Amino acid sequence: MTWTYLLNVVVMLALVAGMAVGTLWLLRKLQPGMSTLGQKDRLVRIVDAVPVGMTGGRIAVVEFEGKRILVGVSRGRMDVLGEAPIDGFAQYLDDGDA
Repeated sequence: MTWTYLLNVVVMLALVAGMAVGTLWLLRKLQPGMSTLGQKDRLVRIVDAVPVGMTGGRIAVVEFEGKRILVGVSRGRMDVLGEAPIDGFAQYLDDGDA
């Protein structure tokens, strides 16, 4: 009886953990602006975002009207740090020819 109970607990724990992970994954995919599912043409597109510091700040590259804009995003503020044409970033990409 003890082995049956322990097996039942382990199976149920794995099932609940799997459902939690699946729900979080689905929530992330269906969140507005975060979806990669069925990407359509948008005016603004986030190319990349990197967390900075312990307070939740980020540095992000945003594409808008043929430009890539580097922005610093914090809890209550957004600042433009730099701007370049989309082709202007090619010099910073590492192509592995070093």
